[in-house]
Amino acid sequence: MRRLIAGLAGLTLAAAAMTATAQTAAAPAAIPAAPGALSVENTSIGDLLADAGGKAVVEKDMPALIAYPGLDQIKGMTLRAISVYPEAQLDDTKLMAIQKDLDAAKK
Repeated sequence: MRRLIAGLAGLTLAAAAMTATAQTAAAPAAIPAAPGALSVENTSIGDLLADAGGKAVVEKDMPALIAYPGLDQIKGMTLRAISVYPEAQLDDTKLMAIQKDLDAAKK
C-alpha cells in the first residue's frame, strides 16, 4: 500500500513538473516598449483608446476592435491579454507591429 501511495505521489509530482515546464515554454516573450510609450503588454485597451496616438494606432492596426460589441467589457485588459483568444487575431508578429506603431506615435 505504501508503495502504491509513493508511486502515485511520484506520478503527481512528475505531472506537475511537466505541466509547469510546458507552461513556461509556451509563455510568449514580452515585447519591449520605448521608454514612456504605450505598451501592448502593460497599457489597458481603455487607456490606449483614451490616448490620441494610441487610438490612432488601434484604429489603423485593429479596426475590428473599435467596432467590437464587447469593447466595454475588455477595456481593462491589455492587447497581450486578449491575444490568447483566437477571435482577437493577435499573434506575436501582430503585437510587435502594433508596439512599433505605438512607439512611433509617442515621438
